[in-house]
Amino acid sequence: MKFIAKTIYRLLGWKIVGRFPKEVQKMVVIAAPHTSWHDFYMGLLFRSIIDVKVNFLGKKELFRPPFGWYFKKVGGTPLDRTPGQNKVTYIASLFKERETFRLALSPEGTRKKVTEWKTGFYFIALEAGVPILPVTMDFGQKQHHIGDLFYPTGNLEADLKTLRQFFDGVVGKVPENS
Repeated sequence: MKFIAKTIYRLLGWKIVGRFPKEVQKMVVIAAPHTSWHDFYMGLLFRSIIDVKVNFLGKKELFRPPFGWYFKKVGGTPLDRTPGQNKVTYIASLFKERETFRLALSPEGTRKKVTEWKTGFYFIALEAGVPILPVTMDFGQKQHHIGDLFYPTGNLEADLKTLRQFFDGVVGKVPENS
C-alpha cells in the first residue's frame, strides 16, 4: 500500500518537507489550510507514505453504512456534534484512553473561508497535555511541510500567533478559501 501511495503522490507532483516525529505517540496534528474534500485523500496518501497512524474525527453521520466501516478502518472516530456537550474534554479523554493517538484536525473547522481559527484543537492539546504538530496542505507548492512540535503554554493569543505564522503564504486547493 505504501508503494501505491508513494507512486500516486509523486505522479501528482507532491513532496514532503520536514520530518514527522514518529517517536511521539500522542499529539494534535493541525493540517491547514482545509479548503476542499481533496484534503482528505491527500492526507491519507501523506499518512501512508510517512507510515504513521494518524487519527481524525468526523461527524457521527459519516460512520453509518455504507461507508462507516471505511472511515473507522482508516482511523476515524465518530463525534456527536450536538450542541451543549463538552467536546474538548471528551476528545482530550481519548488521549488518556489510548496508548497511541495522533489526532489530525483542521484549525479552521470548515472548508470555507475563515478569518479566525477555531480554538478547540488548542484546548484539546492543552487539556490532554500533548504537543501540537503543524502540517501544511500546500496545493500551491504541492507539498506537505511538517513543522516542529509546539507545546501550548496557556497563552492562547501568543501561541496562536506563533502557530499561524507557520502557515503564512500556504495555498489550499481552493485558493480563495485559504
